[in-house]
Amino acid sequence: MRIIIGGGGRVGTGLAKALRSEDKDVVLVDNNARAVKNSQGMDILVLHGDITHRQKFVEAGIETAQVYIAATNSDERNILSCALAKHVHKEQTKGKSELMTICRVRDQIFVNEFKSGKLSKWAGVDHVVSPIDGAIERLMSGLRSSSLTEVIPFDADAYIVELDVKSEAGGVVHRTLRESGAKVEGGMPLVVGLKRDGTPGKVPSADDQILPNDRVAIATAGEASFNRILRIFGHAPIDFPDKPQVAIFGAGRVGVRLAKAWLNAGAKVTVVERELEKANNLAGSDIGNMKGIEIIHGDHLDKNLLSEIEIGSHDIAISALNDDHASIAAVLLAIDMGVERTGLILYDADLVNVVRRMGITFSVDRKRVAIDSILARIHSELPGPYAVLSSVPDVIGICLPVNADVKFAGKTILDAGLPEWCKVAFIQRKNIHDEWETMRPSSSKTLLEGDRLTIFLPPDRVDDLEKKFKV
Repeated sequence: MRIIIGGGGRVGTGLAKALRSEDKDVVLVDNNARAVKNSQGMDILVLHGDITHRQKFVEAGIETAQVYIAATNSDERNILSCALAKHVHKEQTKGKSELMTICRVRDQIFVNEFKSGKLSKWAGVDHVVSPIDGAIERLMSGLRSSSLTEVIPFDADAYIVELDVKSEAGGVVHRTLRESGAKVEGGMPLVVGLKRDGTPGKVPSADDQILPNDRVAIATAGEASFNRILRIFGHAPIDFPDKPQVAIFGAGRVGVRLAKAWLNAGAKVTVVERELEKANNLAGSDIGNMKGIEIIHGDHLDKNLLSEIEIGSHDIAISALNDDHASIAAVLLAIDMGVERTGLILYDADLVNVVRRMGITFSVDRKRVAIDSILARIHSELPGPYAVLSSVPDVIGICLPVNADVKFAGKTILDAGLPEWCKVAFIQRKNIHDEWETMRPSSSKTLLEGDRLTIFLPPDRVDDLEKKFKV
């Protein structure tokens, strides 16, 4: 499969690395000479040029491509290039094949245009990826704990959580996963990824040993299970309030959507916004009229203002400003004034690990969410999410359908003959209400036609597994 990526920023290069790890044929196009130079060590074809120029798609071999991804920082350029890519592909192939286009956008206007079905008609955009909602979902789940380094939702109340193993985890350290299963009360959580300093990440076997400072990825169902996982791996959990009081700094696009998400979750929300126009716009909106929200026009770095709104009584403070460093400063001040849990949605992936060392509870890299979302669209035959584990980058998770063509439908997991290099994390099955439910896998669990399995595996094995599932 040939995939062309327009844009050599963090999202474009992150996609290129992920796709090359699956042995895909990748072409990256960018008009920034530095971005082109930085991408030249990735075993991909890198072209210097403009994605709004017809000839550049010809040079990229658009006639043999199956997917085009527009991943620059400009919504307008992304949309225009999708339309052009479709047209050039049709010309070059004389309409004998189809090109899937995936467009990264930020503006909600374009998202709504896509949801209405109009963007695909006038711009040839097959899929739109706007990672804000996904980033908010990860942030809200991650703030339930101060010790999780990552939370990845996998639909139907299924999650992958990533955390470090503490030396205090007596039931698991210096033991194999098999041995820990007999020591941990209630059973060992399902470890789907293991990373140790100086070694590649892996899907562990029952005979792999867990050591202090290992990074593990755990498959679990329901946020209520997070505290048990933390205790098993040596962390002290902190209870999370049923109806938290949340302070949000910034009433821009992200801040407004954060406010709505927390209000829908039953929280009380205080939004602090410097710009009077933004504060007034929020106050006059449907969200501003929801029960439980207070909108304050003022400076989030004004200690007197923060004292007046009793910032220290808030359970959570989240900064949603357009500048990462300004957001970090805002939540650090909130910590100084007594807020225990703080969160950030960041543009710069390099800051995600840095801010944890500053005492900030949880942060989300929106570009990582964008990459996962785009990868899920590329693997459009799959019925659920696709995620690269951020702490164990040599392991990915995908959802695969159990359909009539699969030979092991009706068999147990033990008898299904799945390869040793993969691990089933979840079985998801529709209930009588036609809603997906998540079940923990066991060797005796029977797989039924219509189920979908979430499986973790090395990325270079994706094609092999898809063939086994006849995807």
